[in-house]
Amino acid sequence: MARPTTSFTCNACGAHHSKWSGRCEACGDWNTITEDTPLSAGPGAKSIGAKRGTPLHLTDLATEEAPPPRTLSGMPELDRVLGGGLVPASAILVGGDPGIGKSTLLLQAAARFAASGLKTLYVTGEEASAQVRMRAQRLGLGDAPVQLAAATALRDILTTMETEKPQLVIIDSIQTMWADTVDSAPGSVAQVRAAAHELTSFAKRKGVSVILVGHVTKEGQIAGPRVVEHMVDTVLYFEGERGHQFRILRSVKNRFGPADEIGVFEMTGSGLSEVANPSALFLSGRGEPSPGSVVFAGIEGTRPVLVEMQALVAPSPHAQARRAVVGWDSARLAMVLAVLEARCGIPFAGLDVYLNVAGGLKISEPAADLAVATALLSAREDAALPAETVIFGEISLSGALRPVGQTENRLKEAQKLGFTAAIAPIGGKPGAATGMTLNQFGDLAGLVGDIFGAG
Repeated sequence: MARPTTSFTCNACGAHHSKWSGRCEACGDWNTITEDTPLSAGPGAKSIGAKRGTPLHLTDLATEEAPPPRTLSGMPELDRVLGGGLVPASAILVGGDPGIGKSTLLLQAAARFAASGLKTLYVTGEEASAQVRMRAQRLGLGDAPVQLAAATALRDILTTMETEKPQLVIIDSIQTMWADTVDSAPGSVAQVRAAAHELTSFAKRKGVSVILVGHVTKEGQIAGPRVVEHMVDTVLYFEGERGHQFRILRSVKNRFGPADEIGVFEMTGSGLSEVANPSALFLSGRGEPSPGSVVFAGIEGTRPVLVEMQALVAPSPHAQARRAVVGWDSARLAMVLAVLEARCGIPFAGLDVYLNVAGGLKISEPAADLAVATALLSAREDAALPAETVIFGEISLSGALRPVGQTENRLKEAQKLGFTAAIAPIGGKPGAATGMTLNQFGDLAGLVGDIFGAG
């Protein structure tokens, strides 16, 4: 029998190497390359013979029985992100920064699912059972019918799952699990990949829903090989700033629902509480109209969200002007500044520019271009916009304004919160939102000339 080829993998980025070296050429990190031991070389491995496979019978999809119903947790924000509830035999990966509240969220979710009749098993590899019980009592969940286990050996966990037959299993965290068939340390790429594969296969084979908690790297990505994200059905990121009480549960992959959906939570002394109307919460601290402050009507998944965009423009004391961004793409800010100077004749040379999305929310859609440009102009000209106005639209490199999708939903959300006017590109479909004054522009120069009298 031929000896399996030895390969090496970087624990930080998952890059493969033919030989060991002290520094990974892909990511530049030191002492992160470890040897991958194939499963055939691990302890207790068996030789697999060349048996013929069993033929599979094709069936007509139209004659298949209806899919099993989803299970609602009773937490509408969590159910929204999951696509309408928990799907049986699904694998879910939840990642987030340390201390952001992943374990608190999943312990509350486990209690809710168990209360709804789902047999739930919570496996912790980072805490003792007594510590989890203390946290449950602090959250008021001491009487929740959740089975608790503290273990890291994957074989013991799978045996327990086989015996107890739970319907939902929460693994906290996947980096602490180790398989005795893999000869490497817990948390390594090989261990994480093997543990995730075994748990995901068990979920599909037995019809059990599995939720895996994953650590994140300093770049904000889930630690371990990217193949783990491809194994699971749903990938969720739990985001938030330490200085803010808001937490965002964001779906970046979902085979059973819309991706880019968000759920909003607020961290309190008694755990995480849901925020039914995040727009009102993000705008709650907004006072009188001030220069550089505008309200952006955005869409996160299927939900319209109104958030305040804050800009500050000040003379720079240094030869190199500073550009600081929080909650938005810095490259997109550089593009908007270039369009303002090239197409509208408004320079920002020698001026420091600061941009912030209030509330700790991260905006990624291009529809925020127009709101950012308006906030920058408002701050530069020291002219405040009316408080009851919302703004959205995409800016092209030619200075033209492009319409964005779901204009009607954006306007309805703004109207519900008391806004009476909107600034948007020409071509949007306002639909039934006729109670608002809609100011539409074809290019950025026209908006600058009409609102700020320049350009």
